[in-house]
Parts: sequence; structure tokens; C-alpha cells
Amino acid sequence: MSESALISNGPVGPVVTTDMLARLDVNGPRYTSYPTADRFVEAYGPTHYIQALQQRADGAGAVGGGVAPLSVYVHIPFCESVCYYCACNKVITKHHDRAVEYLSALRTEIDLTVEHLGRGQTLSQLHFGGGSPTFLSDDELEGLISTLQDAFRFVPGGEYSIEVDPRTIDVGRLKRLAAMGFNRLSFGVQDFDPHVQQAVHRVQPYEQVAQLVEAARAEGFGSINMDLIYGLPKQTPESFERTLAQVAGLKPDRIALYAYAHLPQRFKPQRRIDAAALPKANDKIGMLSMAIEKFGAAGYDYIGMDHFALHHDSLAVAKRQGRLHRNFQGYSTHPDSDLIGLGVSAIGKVGAHYCQNAKTLEDYYDSLERRELPIVRGLALSRDDLVRRAVIMAVMCQGRVDIESIELAYLINFRQYFETELRLLEPLVESGLVQMESDGVRVTPLGWYFVRAVAMVFDRYIQADKTLEKFSRII
Repeated sequence: MSESALISNGPVGPVVTTDMLARLDVNGPRYTSYPTADRFVEAYGPTHYIQALQQRADGAGAVGGGVAPLSVYVHIPFCESVCYYCACNKVITKHHDRAVEYLSALRTEIDLTVEHLGRGQTLSQLHFGGGSPTFLSDDELEGLISTLQDAFRFVPGGEYSIEVDPRTIDVGRLKRLAAMGFNRLSFGVQDFDPHVQQAVHRVQPYEQVAQLVEAARAEGFGSINMDLIYGLPKQTPESFERTLAQVAGLKPDRIALYAYAHLPQRFKPQRRIDAAALPKANDKIGMLSMAIEKFGAAGYDYIGMDHFALHHDSLAVAKRQGRLHRNFQGYSTHPDSDLIGLGVSAIGKVGAHYCQNAKTLEDYYDSLERRELPIVRGLALSRDDLVRRAVIMAVMCQGRVDIESIELAYLINFRQYFETELRLLEPLVESGLVQMESDGVRVTPLGWYFVRAVAMVFDRYIQADKTLEKFSRII
């Protein structure tokens, strides 16, 4: 594939050139929230979060209800072995008895949350992430689910998902997960090439994953996701093309394709990666171009940023119908739900409040032993934050900002309020990424590939300090 090759997302999709990918590949936030988590402050603590929980509880008790069902995220930090590329909050251990203390702390956190939120609030979305949630035994997972079901009212047909390390499960465990009520799986694949797997210390043969995918479908899991990473050591365009073909052949409902960010100064495991073995910049961009082309030809819609979904998948349908949403877990079909984050380092959102738990097990345990919620930082959003959040989420999810809707909701004159930002959009208009319309701002089909760059224009914090190094590349 030449450096200026034209890449099309399907027969009628937008044309993307690798030259364009290279030019617009800058650092920027993923906008799972606005303001982004790096803007959280330590002055925000448990008292602020309790206030947000109680405000939601009061709203839930109002005549006619009026609050959307909850989303809940549970972080399980443990892994048996380290993957060198990983930047997640994790604890590497083969001592499974360490889960006992952690699960006890989790139960305390759930009890404290319910104490202020009220028992039995409706829950329609649950996600177990990590780490490796399947580090826990089936009995431990079952007990945790039981605790959550006692605290919240699970909606029949809700989205109940768990991240799965293929090295830690078999067909029997899949049956148990299904029996617990999980109906969605996310397999951590990253790459199927044996040399790449050895270079990142995560060896899991294609045949093993294929068998699990087949078994998961037989057990009736409603959605299967696969995570891939491009830019890993030992990856070549040829080897990655083979991985893309293997993944497309397994036909997962959704695919998350992330760019590897080599930051060994921040993430200690990455120091074990040989930087000389990383793909060259042009090869890395070519891998993304190839993925867009191959997945488009295989029947996947490009949702935005790093995500693809089969045309009939609920995420693809929601995008076409303008019902796409976004939270700390990524793109979602659910309305702007409050998110309760449970576990070490977990992030939550309740009303106009964001919060994050302690990042170390020691601090997490200390707070809960005192029967205090383990919140160590967060943010109560200002009016300007709320206005800009609405605009940025409209960009990221619907690809269109309806000026009248923003003006009516926040009582502003949009063109005056965002006068500077509208000027900053002009180069993106000239590049064909954005269209300025009489009643709104629209991201073009081409602009979807660079939607983070469009959203960044409305980010007051970035425009004020121009510090982008702490973020990943937007491509």
C-alpha cells in the first residue's frame, strides 16, 4: 500500500488518505468525559460525592421518577502475568487469595454507596473491567453478582458485560458466566501473530480464541467484542493484515482498535519493550488505513475513533439513528446515564459530578476500613463545563451540534459564546472534516475518522494551556 493510497470505508464511504492520517495524527483526549479526568482535583472528596448520590436519590423519589437507569462499572485489578504494553491500573500476582480482601472491600463500598443512594435503584448496564476480571473464580464472581443484585434492580435485557482474558477461561467457565447473567463478552486479543505475542508477553493462540468465540455464541451471548492494538513491537503491515483477516473471519459484533502509545517513563511494564522493534510511523499509519479498509469490506461500520460494529449491531444502529452516547466505558446505546464506579481507581459520574477512587489498594482499603467512600479526587462541573460537555458529546456521538438545542438548553447565544471556536473550526472546514450549516455544525463522513480533533476545538482547557503531551495520539 503506497503512502498516499486512498482508503475507503466500504463502497460508498469517505476517502481517507494515509497522508491525511499522518497530518492529523496529533495528541488529544478520548472524551469519555468532559472535562477530561486529568482536570479532576484533589479538593473534591467523599462529602461532595455523597451530596451527588443524595441528589440522585431525591430525584428517584420524585413523582413520576425522572432519572435514567444506572450504569455500574466494577474494576478488578488483578492479573496473573504482566502484558508489557498495558497502561491499566493493575496488580500482578499469582496469589488468588488476594481477591478475598478485595471482594470484602468491594462489598463495603457497595454498602456505603447504597446507604446514600438508596437500595433498589434501576440498573441497565454493568461492566466488569480490569486487570482481568476472570482472575476471580466463578464462585467469587457469582458472589459479587449476588451482592450487586441485592443492591440494585437489574433490568431484564440490560447490557451485562465482562472483559475476558482468553488464557484464564475455558468452555466450562463461559457456561458459568452465562448462568450468572452476563450477556456480553469482550476478548482481549491485541494481535494473533506469535512473534508479536511473545514480544508483549501475551501468548494466546488464534485457535484458542476461535474455540471460545464459537462456544460463547453457542451459550447465547448477545454480543462479542474484540480488542486489538496496532503499533506493537514486531508488528509489520503483512503480519497485521493476517490478524485483521483472522478477526474478520471470527466476525465479532464489535471491534475496538487502539493505537499503542509507548510511554515507558509513565508505565513501567513498557520498559520491557524494545523500542527498536516498534513499527515505523508510516507503517503504523498504514496499519490503521488497512484496518479501516478491511473491516469496512467485511461489513463493519466505523462508529468513531477506534470502534467498529457490524451494520446490524445496536451500536451501529444507534449511530445511524442519532442515539449514540458516550461515558467512561466508551460508546454506548444507553442515554446519558449516571455511572457508579466501584473498585480501586474506578471513575464515576453522578449528575454534574465526576469522581475517582483511590488508585492503590492500600489507600482503597484504608478508606473502606474507616467506612469512608474511597474518593480521592473529582470535579463538580461549572455551567461552562456543562455547556461545552453538551457540545463535545454531540460532536463525539451524533456528529452534529444543533445550535438551537444548545441555546434553548443553556440560554446562550451560540455564535457569540463560541465565536473563537467557530474561527478555529475554519481549517477543519477547509479540510472537509466539518460543514458549517445555518442551524448547526456537522462532522462530515470523512471527519468521523478525526472526530477527536473536531471536539478539541471546543475544549476550553486545551485551548487555554495547549498541553497535549499527556494524551494519546488521536489516530
